[in-house]
Amino acid sequence: METWRLLDTGRRSAAENMALDEILLTIRARGGKGGEEVPNTVRFLQMSNPAVLIGFNQNIEQEVRTGFCTERSIDINRRTTGGGAIYFDRSQLGWEMICDGASMGMRVANKNFFKRASQPLIRALDTLNIQADFRPLNDIEVGGRKISGTGGSEDGGAFLFQGTLLVDFDVDTMLRALKIPIEKLKDKEMDSVRDRVTCIAEELGRTPDITELKRILTQGFEEEFGIKLVPGGLTPEEEALLAERLPYFTSDTWINKIKLPKEEQQTISALHKAPGGLIRVSMVINLRFKRIQSTLITGDFFAYPKRAIFDLESVLKTVAATPRNVSRILDDFYGSHEIMIPGVEKQDILYTINKALGKIEITNHDIPLHMTNHIFTVGGTYNDILSRSPSRLLLPYCAKSMECGWRFESDCPLCGDCSIDDAVSLGKKYGLPHITIQSFDHLMQTIEVMKEEGVTSYLGCCCEAFYAKHNDDFEESGLPAILIDIDNTTCYDLGKENEAYEGKFESLTHIKLDLLDMVLRSVKNSSGGSRDG
Repeated sequence: METWRLLDTGRRSAAENMALDEILLTIRARGGKGGEEVPNTVRFLQMSNPAVLIGFNQNIEQEVRTGFCTERSIDINRRTTGGGAIYFDRSQLGWEMICDGASMGMRVANKNFFKRASQPLIRALDTLNIQADFRPLNDIEVGGRKISGTGGSEDGGAFLFQGTLLVDFDVDTMLRALKIPIEKLKDKEMDSVRDRVTCIAEELGRTPDITELKRILTQGFEEEFGIKLVPGGLTPEEEALLAERLPYFTSDTWINKIKLPKEEQQTISALHKAPGGLIRVSMVINLRFKRIQSTLITGDFFAYPKRAIFDLESVLKTVAATPRNVSRILDDFYGSHEIMIPGVEKQDILYTINKALGKIEITNHDIPLHMTNHIFTVGGTYNDILSRSPSRLLLPYCAKSMECGWRFESDCPLCGDCSIDDAVSLGKKYGLPHITIQSFDHLMQTIEVMKEEGVTSYLGCCCEAFYAKHNDDFEESGLPAILIDIDNTTCYDLGKENEAYEGKFESLTHIKLDLLDMVLRSVKNSSGGSRDG
């Protein structure tokens, strides 16, 4: 029976742990000084302080809420392996294999490698009566919920394969430390995001002693690979290299190794109201390579089985960001999975994803991608609606000053006391007459009047919550529109949507004037300044 080293490095800083990853793999690849043999190793690691670890090829500004991490004293560092950013707190247990390539009989790049290398953890969880499975590309799950993520790298004839086991996990801190698109999610949708992750404490109803977990994991490695693990410490060479390399792994040169323009990778989102409920899609997009890095699908629909949405998200990761490719992926997924979402068809999901991808084309009109999430379209794409030459500007009464005698009138005296004044001025600058909308009924009446007058499309300003609630009303109205989100606390945030529906909301919102100016400019440029209707 082959003997491997069992290396427990205990609690160390993020920098020390990342340095050891490099050192252990480098030494195993070259066989030690002067060709001295270094054993295959299974390593257990823990953090002395909570940390965010980004993947080797990632940019911190795009992946991490650095302000939050600084405020909470959360370390930030970079892994030597690829993959996505993770939150690694003191409760988690990291595990690694550092071995020669022959031990697995395949390379890390082989699609079956991650599944094979994950089996010791799956076996260990089974010992705890936790039924776990491998989910491509690199997750270990329990009932569709992630309990461990994995990653790997190679150096010559050796490889490092690593994972984190969620023992008693603080999901809320993770959501705020990483740039997961959660800002606009409601409580129910946030619960849906939390449902994507589980931990041993939740599965067992108790938190096992860390020593017990290490023992069970050790047994899992021994039984799965037919090896004997013998406890051992770092060699003198490894200790010397750690002292030498640690300053580099704490340096800005390493931690901020990848510096990319912020606009290269951003989040885009869209929503659609299907008969079965609201669908919200958020995707992290790499603009340089036109790829979807990750996808989050939430809403108030019901999916059976529950894990179906999580599985769908997993196949919409690191793929080409084109409607044709997404359509193919959804066809393959629905053809190979049993999935039922009452009132939500495959085409509803595809429509919402394509609506999000459509935000990319808006950037061709000199509108930054991050601002396109405040733009909603009705009855077509942004370019479709521009081709119809929008000729009216609808503004919400709730953006007029509370003291204004014109707050509940359709016109504006341009007194300069609120953002409506500037919005009306912008409309006049670009040749769009404005109408102040007083209530939902007034909106529907106004749309009918505009259609009778021959208006073919319009611009409007409303909060996202209003758009989400009345998404089907907008679509059924039959008049295409570009809608721009409004700033500040809205009636929906305050729980006063009924008052707003009736035109009696007493609070002040604000028009996003910079974005309105950009959209109006694109309207003018697309129509040569002419306005019909």
